[in-house]
Amino acid sequence: MFQRVLVAIDGSRQGSKTAAVALDLAKRYGSRVTVVHVREHGRYEGDDVDLGPATPAQELIDEAVERFRAEGIPAEGVLRRVSPGGTPEQIVLVAEDSHAQLIIMGTRGMTEWKSLLLGGVANKVVTHAPCPVLLVR
Repeated sequence: MFQRVLVAIDGSRQGSKTAAVALDLAKRYGSRVTVVHVREHGRYEGDDVDLGPATPAQELIDEAVERFRAEGIPAEGVLRRVSPGGTPEQIVLVAEDSHAQLIIMGTRGMTEWKSLLLGGVANKVVTHAPCPVLLVR
């Protein structure tokens, strides 16, 4: 049913729940997993500023991919670097490129109302995704 699954990680504590759900589903369906992390960068006084979590982006990807592989699940990692606001589009593009049949991602703990008002990443991905999206709280 879901031979190709895309898992979007953001480095938050919520992300470990997302990976656990993805791991369970990948085992059940014998899925190939693509782990994507989109790191936003901005310009500040001429310097490139990483707007993501303290953990280096490639380290987040490598740890997640290794977690899947340790369980016998074929996995690969994709790192995308974007300007602020470009995260949802990149998740959708990676889903399309990897022919994902399911996207699994967290909601970053936003309340439903706050997310709707701010147009959260998850809402934008759900709106534009080429496949079903499973949101993990």
